[in-house]
Amino acid sequence: MKKELEEFQNFLRHEKNASAHTIAAYGRDLRQLADYLGEKGCRLRSVDHVVLRGFLVRLYEKKQKKSTIARKLAALRSFFQYGLKRKWMAENPARLLSSPKQDHPVPSFLSEPEAAALLDLPRKDNVSGLRDRAFLELLYASGLRVSELTGLDLEDLSLSERLVRVKGKGRKERLIPFGRMAEESLRAYLSRRLELGAGRAPENAVFLNRLGTRLTPRSVERAVDKYIRQTAVRRKISPHSLRHSFASHLLSRGADLRVIQELLGHESLATTQKYTHLDLGQLLETYRKSHPRA
Repeated sequence: MKKELEEFQNFLRHEKNASAHTIAAYGRDLRQLADYLGEKGCRLRSVDHVVLRGFLVRLYEKKQKKSTIARKLAALRSFFQYGLKRKWMAENPARLLSSPKQDHPVPSFLSEPEAAALLDLPRKDNVSGLRDRAFLELLYASGLRVSELTGLDLEDLSLSERLVRVKGKGRKERLIPFGRMAEESLRAYLSRRLELGAGRAPENAVFLNRLGTRLTPRSVERAVDKYIRQTAVRRKISPHSLRHSFASHLLSRGADLRVIQELLGHESLATTQKYTHLDLGQLLETYRKSHPRA
């Protein structure tokens, strides 16, 4: 499958404009399938839905998450559909397989007071604290994914207009506004940004580590975890929780769901809905204010 896999990844990269993350994940998934086929002595062109069911059973036996199995199945469907177009396959054997029913736990999020307490924790007397305050404010103000945050370059920020240009999934660009508090934190950090890297010529990245190179998503996760441990919050909170808090707080204050969808960069409104949850009191209040016979 090596030649076919390389061709498929080039197709994803150049024609589908897929993200680097998607290309890498699909590559891992399909190499895992290739290993399985090698074990079974099965050639690519003889793969049918029975063989693929066996592969999925192997994943279940290894206690893979349903979401992981669903992604692997999406990779198989896409790969074999491409193989059908390229005439490697007579049919797409993955189309007969159904995705596992997904669990839909409500993602963790912060209340407005909890978010305010978290954002106030980083120190203002050193550049690392200013950087942490800036990226926490920006995450909460704009709902960025952590990969979008760490991928920002200086030219993506317009402080005067309070706008950030984001390259999201599928390399699609969107403009997102942010507020005064985020602007002030960014200005304070950027005024001292060159202190990071001990005099080296820094990268063009907005957020740098102490070596002067681009901050990684893992570093942001560690920072969030460090600050959360200093609060009264005792549930698992991640950078993604700030994205969820952003959407939830906008909705609870009356923002339209489709506006939130646009800000988050979701193609489907159904994807946005999992970030939103109003408690019963809010639902009743909205109903009483809105329904003509309430």
